[in-house]
Amino acid sequence: MFPLFRAILAGATLRDRLVASAGGVAGIGITAAASFLLLKTAAPLPMIVAPMGASAVLIFAVPASPLAQPWPVIGGNIISALVGITVARLVPDVALAAGVAVGAAILVMSLLRCLHPPGGAAALTAVIGGAEIASAGYMFALVPVGINAILLAMAGLLFHRFSGHSYPHRADALPKQADRVPEPHPEDLDRALADLGETFDISREDLALLVARVSHHAKVRAGRRGRVGAK
Repeated sequence: MFPLFRAILAGATLRDRLVASAGGVAGIGITAAASFLLLKTAAPLPMIVAPMGASAVLIFAVPASPLAQPWPVIGGNIISALVGITVARLVPDVALAAGVAVGAAILVMSLLRCLHPPGGAAALTAVIGGAEIASAGYMFALVPVGINAILLAMAGLLFHRFSGHSYPHRADALPKQADRVPEPHPEDLDRALADLGETFDISREDLALLVARVSHHAKVRAGRRGRVGAK
């Protein structure tokens, strides 16, 4: 009835959305409170930076995402801030520096296996954040960005012990070979991904498990239809 309000995340339920919302409250609340206690002497730097809000969305709404794991959260934010600071010092034009900082952060995060979308915001903040951030230099990547990211990842670890989701996420084991249909083979997943030419926000292991479960349920459904037809 209201297609614009349908969930765009496969597998998302109302319970998951409520849990994600509660996680955002708890995660950002804990991170902000702890950061204010730890960093109150670091003024005039902000005690918590805006990219943490985006990181919280990933950690609590899509904890199975490769982009939401602890290393991308921590490494992606810190490394991107370092990239942004470096670019701000080397490129005098702010508009050009903003673009270069975000583009370079994407490249470096990808190479270091810590791609994290909020890292782009951390890099941008380092460029356009003002005199206080510029004067802090490379320390900004640790205080407050690094402290914020570590605290938020720890809050995610604690919260998801009770949420019903694994975090850091580990894909369940594939069914035993005897319980699986012969196809598709994991190599076929790689070929299919290459054919599509797209990057999906799911790990190869989770995708293989999903395909195996789809095959299993298709086989069960076909068996039921066969029994009904025989009657």
